[in-house]
Amino acid sequence: MAKQDELVFLPLGGVGEIGMNLALYGYGPPEHRQWIMVDCGVTFPGPDLPGVDLVLPDIRFLASERKNLKAIIITHAHEDHYGALADLWPGLNVPVYASGFTSGLLEAKRNFEKAKIGEVPVTPFKAGDTINVGPFSIEGVAVNHSIPEPMSLMIRTPVGNVIHTGDWKIDHEPSLGPLTDETRFRQLGDEGVLALMCDSTNALRDGVSPSEKDVSESLRKIIENAEGRVAITTFSSNVGRIRTVAEAAEAAGREVLLLGSSLKRVVNVAQDIGLMEGVKPFISEDEYGYIPRDKVVVILTGSQGEARAALAKLSRDEMRNVAFAAGDIVVFSSRAIPGNEKAIQDIKNGLVEQGVHIITDTEALVHVSGHPRRNELQRMYEWTRPKIVVPVHGEATHLTAHKELAEQSGIALVPRVRNGDILRLAPGPVEVIGEAPHGRIYKDGTLIGDFDEMGIGERKKLSYVGHVAVNVVLDARYDIVGEPDLISIGLPTYDDEGEDMEDTLFDAAVSAIESIPRARRKDIDMLQEAVRRAIRSAANNTWGKKPLVTAFVTKV
Repeated sequence: MAKQDELVFLPLGGVGEIGMNLALYGYGPPEHRQWIMVDCGVTFPGPDLPGVDLVLPDIRFLASERKNLKAIIITHAHEDHYGALADLWPGLNVPVYASGFTSGLLEAKRNFEKAKIGEVPVTPFKAGDTINVGPFSIEGVAVNHSIPEPMSLMIRTPVGNVIHTGDWKIDHEPSLGPLTDETRFRQLGDEGVLALMCDSTNALRDGVSPSEKDVSESLRKIIENAEGRVAITTFSSNVGRIRTVAEAAEAAGREVLLLGSSLKRVVNVAQDIGLMEGVKPFISEDEYGYIPRDKVVVILTGSQGEARAALAKLSRDEMRNVAFAAGDIVVFSSRAIPGNEKAIQDIKNGLVEQGVHIITDTEALVHVSGHPRRNELQRMYEWTRPKIVVPVHGEATHLTAHKELAEQSGIALVPRVRNGDILRLAPGPVEVIGEAPHGRIYKDGTLIGDFDEMGIGERKKLSYVGHVAVNVVLDARYDIVGEPDLISIGLPTYDDEGEDMEDTLFDAAVSAIESIPRARRKDIDMLQEAVRRAIRSAANNTWGKKPLVTAFVTKV
């Protein structure tokens, strides 16, 4: 008997973690499913991944399904939703649908990186549009978020309709549209919604999100009342807030300086599509020093503690044409992404040492999230009336809180899903029916690979215990010729007795060779291993740690 067509959902990123959002929807019998992919995001490495530039979702499952992947649809241009597209698309080579703003940012990034990433052809797709690919019909639905042109997706299939919300919130007075389209969502609910795949980021927070209008008013008052410079750091993609700050600065008689390459790229794209019309031109860094302190506002990158961002450099007083002075104000118009707290605090400490006054969202309403709180989630349930709610986009605590809220709100089916789970939505029981390969891969420079391929494990060891390289030369009688060459990197200078550490390790290498009878020294591999072990043992005895050791033994 032929197997029946099934509709399945398969997240490969962003479900059980923050970032790297990538979801697959499949329809058909298991051996011939056709797939669409929604979003293709990255996350950023922490200190546990030294040298890694980006963390990407592992898409090896798609290697076997490549011929069945019909399209990629991007909901919006935040890095955790589109940032992996340029790196992963060449291995997929399928149609990509995205908004004009998303497409513009993708091209701007490519130009900035001087074609180190390939061109990704994008077909324009926005809220209100419908595309048909394979057995799927996908409609974009307008939502509000902290970036231009976000959308949810209504995915129609032969066995039921699915709404993939992407990132969204309800804000009746945003600084930049669109509004979340309640009327359309209610109409989709009337049409019938089998499943709602819904953002869980703020599922732990009660009530509704404050409006961006309230944030704008708060920032306006700070700028108006400041006696010195005002610097505001926010997410580069928040065009609405950038525009609000620029307008408030102009109203207060202040010029605006943009600092940070990512911020400038976003603003350039926003200008190209008309989102910055009416905003006064920004000043250059060369002009900054000639403008009175009470006549300038700086909008800059670095809200997450990024070491190379503009705010971090200013906290270290490393910029040539721009600096702060005692009495200036720095506003963190952002929230700290989990894991970035220490880096952000280091920047704050550097600014405080300069006499700068810091304002965060604990002192004033200077930031509002772009994600729905619990009451907003309940309103989405009411609008769409889904049979199934699948919490996505969040860590385990967010997903669990969302699941409990949905069940309390009368949703009968709220399955537990994590990355790699293949969830059957219809027909038949709603349940996880399998697991697909999933995980993380890493971008390091221009290369991409898994943990072992990129040498991350060894690099982590290096960061803890350093490295010793030694070269021993033997003559024809297998005696040591001259003195071995030894170099240590990342080790203490002196051992526990105050002796030079390299001298201690040098003596260990020589003793290892000399302790082996000459007749047995023909086994070069054995000698190298003996030297390696001896150096590690000597270091451990005097330091308490075993470095990585590379030993060479050469016979001449």
